[in-house]
Amino acid sequence: MLSSSVTRSGPSSLTLGTRGSALARWQTDWVAARLREAWPGLECVSQLFTTAGDRIIDKPLTEFGGKGVFTEELESALRAGEIDLAVHSLKDLPIEDSPGLTLGAICARADARDVLIARDRWTLATLPNGARVGTCSLRRTAQLLAARPDLKPHPVRGNVDTRIRKAMQGDYDAIVLAAAGVLRLGLDHYISDYLPLEVMLPAPGQAALAVQCRADDARTRELLQPLDDAPTRAAVTAERAFLQALGGGCSAPVAAYARAEDSRFKIQISMTGSIASVDGRRVIRVFGEGSDSVALGQTLAQQGLAQGAQELLI
Repeated sequence: MLSSSVTRSGPSSLTLGTRGSALARWQTDWVAARLREAWPGLECVSQLFTTAGDRIIDKPLTEFGGKGVFTEELESALRAGEIDLAVHSLKDLPIEDSPGLTLGAICARADARDVLIARDRWTLATLPNGARVGTCSLRRTAQLLAARPDLKPHPVRGNVDTRIRKAMQGDYDAIVLAAAGVLRLGLDHYISDYLPLEVMLPAPGQAALAVQCRADDARTRELLQPLDDAPTRAAVTAERAFLQALGGGCSAPVAAYARAEDSRFKIQISMTGSIASVDGRRVIRVFGEGSDSVALGQTLAQQGLAQGAQELLI
């Protein structure tokens, strides 16, 4: 057993790659703590990386390529053997498998909703007519405008704390962020409104942490097994299959949220998917249930395409 080999050989170690933002470091520290709990004596060391998405902060992600802008440097370090694993927000990972790498663990999901942060504590319903709302996400823009066509979305970049500061300074009337990141950093007192899933579906994989490692690294894959949450993996796999079957990337106006229940016999998944025009005037929603994550995601994508989703994808 691996646990005995760890004990026999003394403290083994893993090097974890992470971006330098407060949220990325929190996520990596959280994974390291879970690893140490599962494998007493295991040493975890973090190594910081700066990605293209961190360096280019004056442009919306859609202007310089949304796929892999927060992950490419970490993946290169993995392949080179500089690190043993990389911790990502799953929604930032491209849907295509990266050559030579695998998702050794998908951790239990946090709150997948989006939230509104406004200095004057406005909710989506009480925002004044024509309010400036900060977001760089086409998915969020489309769904915001579907609910409130009068709103004026404007690009906002930066880490979670930077975006919150901009909202508190009045640069925007409100900003939209993922609840999980705000909660993980203990900044929930800034939240003025949790956006219901009926109004704002999340990005595929939102609020789930993915731990990436080399596909041929059997030792690290075994160390990661206790962190893998089967229902979360089933749910986000369905969401990502939906996005992939539509041919969209992580910046496309596509949203999806799945729930998976783990019974004694099999996992049952229910999922809602959405494709919207960026102006919010047209929204296609599909819903389905099944036990095969990939098949469910592909089936719902075909239903969306049959209703004209291709015309809305950019």
